[in-house]
Amino acid sequence: MQTARPLTKPTKQRKMLHQAPDHIRHRFLAAHLSPELRATHITKSFPVRSGDTIRVMRGDHKSFEGKITRIDLRKYRVYVEGLTRDKVDGTTIFVPVHPSKLMITRLNLDDKWRKRILERKQKPQKKPQKPAKKPKPELVEKTPETPELKQPPVEEVGEEKVAGKVVEEKVIEEVTPAVEKPPKKRAAKPRKKTKKAAAEKKEAQVAQTKAEKEPKVQRKTAKRKRTKKPEEGER
Repeated sequence: MQTARPLTKPTKQRKMLHQAPDHIRHRFLAAHLSPELRATHITKSFPVRSGDTIRVMRGDHKSFEGKITRIDLRKYRVYVEGLTRDKVDGTTIFVPVHPSKLMITRLNLDDKWRKRILERKQKPQKKPQKPAKKPKPELVEKTPETPELKQPPVEEVGEEKVAGKVVEEKVIEEVTPAVEKPPKKRAAKPRKKTKKAAAEKKEAQVAQTKAEKEPKVQRKTAKRKRTKKPEEGER
């Protein structure tokens, strides 16, 4: 359904009024109801229709009462029975009045659709209820629980009760608080040997054993004979 939007620019307001369709133009022709009608129908304003009796509240024809004879939707004007004026040539014409200057004193309820509209307006309109906000969970600080120190069972010996040992006299045991020991450092795990490294190591060991078994042989190096350079005179 097309509805009229609130506009603030005058040019846009005039354009909207000029180009409005008939079902919206009908709403612009609404007038205030009299206090008696407002109390019975529980509505403040209602669109005028031919057959309604109205009272002029402002202008030159103030406090004039009459019945609406015709409504001009194109010019947004209402013509009332008996509200006329004479022209210069002597002819009488109806005076057009804007519905904002009128107050409806009696409604024409011959139309059943108009009755239904008034009945619908009388019913109280229920406002959409907002969803209730969920309460925020309260944060409760948890206190660290202290472990209770376990004491050895109490044994009955004759007339006296002693904790721990069976003695004739009373013995009071002092509970020493548990001392926290520092955590032990874990020994570093040896790295895993790869197949390549193991093979190289094995080859080196084999070569070393072979070298140890073989006897060392001292090689004699042959000395080179030095040739004497010929002197300048000898050739």
